[in-house]
Amino acid sequence: MNTLIPQVRLQRGGTLIGFVVGLLVGLGLALAVAVYVTKVPVPFVDRGVTRKAADDAAEAERNKGWDPNAGLVTRQPPLPDPAAPGAESGSKEDATNVTNPDDAATANKSQADPLGDLMKAKAGNNAAIAAPDQSADPFIYFVQAGAFRSADDAQSQKARLAMLGMESNITEREQGGRTVFRVRMGPFAEKATAEATREQLELSGVEAALVRVQR
Repeated sequence: MNTLIPQVRLQRGGTLIGFVVGLLVGLGLALAVAVYVTKVPVPFVDRGVTRKAADDAAEAERNKGWDPNAGLVTRQPPLPDPAAPGAESGSKEDATNVTNPDDAATANKSQADPLGDLMKAKAGNNAAIAAPDQSADPFIYFVQAGAFRSADDAQSQKARLAMLGMESNITEREQGGRTVFRVRMGPFAEKATAEATREQLELSGVEAALVRVQR
């Protein structure tokens, strides 16, 4: 029993010594790290560079006239000399006021005889109306789809053409002492149109003829 007490004391003494030694070692490491950090340069901080007074003065002079809104404001061009537009407008007015003698003479002449000008214009219009158009066709055209002795036959032919989608008229004429009923389409102002209608009738099985009449 007495032998166990010295062993317990020895264990407690060794633990305390180990704790103290560990604490000292930790403090030493912390001190070494602190010294190392103070000697290493910190990023973005230049410890060896010092600004001179001349540099500060130059930067202040540059910033003295700096305008942060310079890029947002449009500078207006300098106004022109007010005397120049007046001189230019005066020259334009002088040029406008100068009248061509030929134009003045023509204006005076037209104002001098308005009745004569009116008579000349009317004479020109009458001449244009009186002159016939030589290029106009002197004939009008009909397409005759048959001539019948009976009005009933003519009506039947007209109904047949109506079924084909073509409009026709029945006219009467004395021929050889007898009344003839003619079924015609038209009149057509152009021969080409009448020919096209006649061809369409013949394609539908209807005999037709082109009739020309003086205008």
